Amino acid sequence: MSHTPHELSEDFPEAGEQIAQLKQTDAHFARLVEEYHEVNRAVHRAETLVEPVSGSHEQDLRRKRMQLKDEIARYLREAEV
Repeated sequence: MSHTPHELSEDFPEAGEQIAQLKQTDAHFARLVEEYHEVNRAVHRAETLVEPVSGSHEQDLRRKRMQLKDEIARYLREAEV
């Protein structure tokens, strides 16, 4: 269990500029990033017991965060082509 939020800038350090540009030019990508940040904050609050949740709900949040991160990674790869 980590008490450090999983920021996209840490997960994709080489793509910071690309992420910023896509957020400005692609509404779908911007929504993905915003949803990722919302879920990521919820996971962090659950991990640090700021907003305790059941174990199954925390796992669901973690799965959702991973799905969003995978979709963002896929989007970044396809945008490079």
